[in-house]
Amino acid sequence: MCRWGLWLMIAVLGGLIALTFAWPQAMVAPGPVIAAHREIAGNCFACHAPLRGVSAQRCTACHKLTDIGLRTTKGVPVKAGAPRIAFHRALSEANCMACHSDHTGPLLLKAAQHRFAHALLRPDVRGQCAACHRAPATPFHAQAGSNCAACHSAKAWKPATFDHTRFFALSGPHQTACTTCHIGGNTSRYTCFGCHEHQPDQIRAKHAEEGIQNIGNCVACHRSGSGEGAEGHEGGGEGGRGD
Repeated sequence: MCRWGLWLMIAVLGGLIALTFAWPQAMVAPGPVIAAHREIAGNCFACHAPLRGVSAQRCTACHKLTDIGLRTTKGVPVKAGAPRIAFHRALSEANCMACHSDHTGPLLLKAAQHRFAHALLRPDVRGQCAACHRAPATPFHAQAGSNCAACHSAKAWKPATFDHTRFFALSGPHQTACTTCHIGGNTSRYTCFGCHEHQPDQIRAKHAEEGIQNIGNCVACHRSGSGEGAEGHEGGGEGGRGD
């Protein structure tokens, strides 16, 4: 390459560098910043460390992990009705770019954005679902307790799975519609009465022969759904109830 060509390349490169510092938004910014950061729109180094990209330490200089979702960067409490997400204090490390981007374009950047991953939380708090999530207002969830992992996974709320074999095996004639046992769709209660010979008087008489007086909580003894092999003689209120 001749000398004048080399000097031309150096001049072009130097001009590009100068333009980048003079008009960074037009030269290198992947779209405008979000509205909340419009005050620092022209100050790239408020978030970026030279030659190293976005710095989480610069983010947390304004956004304290203990205040995110509770207070603004100026210390003002988040107004009533606004989302209050205080899980940032439980992150294993400050990795803001794992979920956030300050710029709103272009499509390539949007495609690279990630959803929140529970793996970002400290291991000791990943199972504390109720700290961030509110259970649906359904009869089943009202009785389900706080063991969300029994049906749900951290990957997604749906699909959810309920392992019925842990409570009452749906084998043989018990492979039937949920409403057969859970009247009106109320899964917090069940009844074993109403099918074939399962009538209160008949069942009470049959169990009396074995010296069993309380026949309310059927699954306390018949975990497998079988008429044989009862595991104990415990009972609940008459009519059948869930544990």
